[in-house]
Order: sequence, then structure tokens, then C-alpha cells
Amino acid sequence: MLNMTQLTVGEFKAKFSDVLQKLLQGQEVVVSYGKKKEKIGVIIPYESYKKKKKIKLGLLEGKVSVKFAKDFKMTIDEFLNS
Repeated sequence: MLNMTQLTVGEFKAKFSDVLQKLLQGQEVVVSYGKKKEKIGVIIPYESYKKKKKIKLGLLEGKVSVKFAKDFKMTIDEFLNS
């Protein structure tokens, strides 16, 4: 990830062309909402989305499977490097 920009919903609407340029440059855009500017979503470049791939289990491939719960808090990289 090169850089991440945070915009409120109003800023996002007003600067949509700028958001598209940031996506084309490989940047992620966080959208926030309300007085507390609560983060409600992230827009990522399609290339980043496509890069998510299955992890091969090496010698265990075909013998076991691994599934992560939706509330799993550790990133896959943190899990593999622990």
C-alpha cells in the first residue's frame, strides 16, 4: 500500500475525480461518516483486490484445509510469520 487517504462522504462526493486518480495511482481511500468521522469503508484499486490468492500449504496440500473466521483479528502475514 503506497498511501491511504481518508475522506468524509461529502468530500468523497465532491472530489470523486480525485478519488479515481488516487485509485489509478494505487492508493486506497477510506470513507468516513458522521460527526465522529467513523470509518465505514475502504475503496481499493482493483489490482490490489485481484492479488488476494489462496495460500498453498506445501507438504500438507490436499491433506488439510484452513479456514479463518470472519472475526479473526490477525492478518494472514502475521499468522504465517508467527
